[in-house]
Amino acid sequence: MTFDSTIRRTASPPVTSWERLDARLIPAHLSLLAAPSAAFGGTLLVTGGTLGLQALITLGSILITFLTVTGFGLMRFLTTRYRITGERIELRSGLLFRSERTLALDRVRSVDLSANPVQRALGLTSVRIGTGEQTASSGRRLALDGVGRARAVEVRREILSRRATAGRPVAEDDAIATMDWTWVRYGPLTIWGVGGLSAAVGATYRTLHEMKVDPLRLGFVKDIERQYGSVPLWFGILATVLVVVGLGAIASTVTLIEGWSGYRIERGAGGVISIRRGLLGTRSVTVEERRLSGVEHREPMLLRWAGGARENAVASGLGNRDENRRRRLLTPPMPRAEALEVAASVLPEDESPLSPAGLRTHPRVALRRRITRGLVLIAAIVAALTVLGGSLSTSFLYAAGICTLTLIPGVLALAFGAYRALGHELRGGYLVTRAGVFARSTVALKRTDIVGWSISRSIFQRRADLLTLGAATAAGENCYKIRDVACSDGLAFAEEAVPDLLAPFLERR
Repeated sequence: MTFDSTIRRTASPPVTSWERLDARLIPAHLSLLAAPSAAFGGTLLVTGGTLGLQALITLGSILITFLTVTGFGLMRFLTTRYRITGERIELRSGLLFRSERTLALDRVRSVDLSANPVQRALGLTSVRIGTGEQTASSGRRLALDGVGRARAVEVRREILSRRATAGRPVAEDDAIATMDWTWVRYGPLTIWGVGGLSAAVGATYRTLHEMKVDPLRLGFVKDIERQYGSVPLWFGILATVLVVVGLGAIASTVTLIEGWSGYRIERGAGGVISIRRGLLGTRSVTVEERRLSGVEHREPMLLRWAGGARENAVASGLGNRDENRRRRLLTPPMPRAEALEVAASVLPEDESPLSPAGLRTHPRVALRRRITRGLVLIAAIVAALTVLGGSLSTSFLYAAGICTLTLIPGVLALAFGAYRALGHELRGGYLVTRAGVFARSTVALKRTDIVGWSISRSIFQRRADLLTLGAATAAGENCYKIRDVACSDGLAFAEEAVPDLLAPFLERR
């Protein structure tokens, strides 16, 4: 009798080889040395070729700092290795202190791509892989700083495809919206340009001051002072304000163009919303649809007057508070109607629940509270000016009268605007709340994602029988408030929005 025996060996899975960062990272790090060179040349230009000891010390410190940063960057390139296996991504780095980090693919919540101007010129991209946890710990994310652009896109596609959920197939080019250059007209209506300009001027002044260089004694500054020093004070103030506002508007427009060129928001494979944007530096952010709890429709005052708005995602898994505010942006400033269409497509709904029509109004006592707060502020300012007028100069008394005549109409207008902005409603599966006068915010929040309620009442609200109701959620700002609503209406609204969640804590009368 003959027996045939066959020995079958189970083939072991192929071992994924370790990869290193792109070699083009070396010239990217060496480019950092351009900063101290530019600082040296700029200082020579400003000072007319004369450098004092303090200036040399400052420039030397800057050079040493950039040399150190460049050295660390080159060392990171030489020692960093990574690989993606079937279940996890692994990263090794460090020379003297070796670091080995592993992140399971099923914990990945975001894969973002970005490239600064130098990286973009060299064809490099940085990959940020995050778990979405709301902590600042670097252990919650992995970063590949400097891989080729094509490889970065491949890494993101590989990670997201392994996490793809079952459902209808979605094409990666299913665009929701793309950049329309007519939106650039909204650029001057943002305030970031003035703030950024002020910060740049302040930083330049401080740097020159550290070098013992007085900016007010520079030649071109003295020429301006001689030419315009004899004009009336009011004209000088007006001209300064106009120059600052004009330069701020230009800076805001340039910032909008740089930040949102190439903008494209699309629904991609794997159940994600992908936002791509950037001219000099590119950014690509992904938001999981299953973690999207709603959308915020934001209208800053100047943008609102021009009929514009922008949309933010209300989602979990975007990181800590600072990361959430950077990564939640869905659109640039755009026409209000188009912004509402984008919000409806992102949710997705046939009609946007963020429409301003039909919201429930708040009690008139809420208007009285806002008028009272404004008048109290004016009274405090006028009282302070009156005291100064009685003790120092009668000109303060004139200032008190001018403030009274000019501030009261403004405060009343703001109070009425803030009251008209108040509103809330239930629309299908969403809770909608609106508030704000300087930056009006309308939020549509999925009722199924509300995990609790917060109820707060100040001493003045108790006297007016009002309360502030907050819908607690794991997404976005974590709590979205309905301000100054009548007590009975607020409690009934909470019970209607999420039945039985608040009922155990209510006492029936």
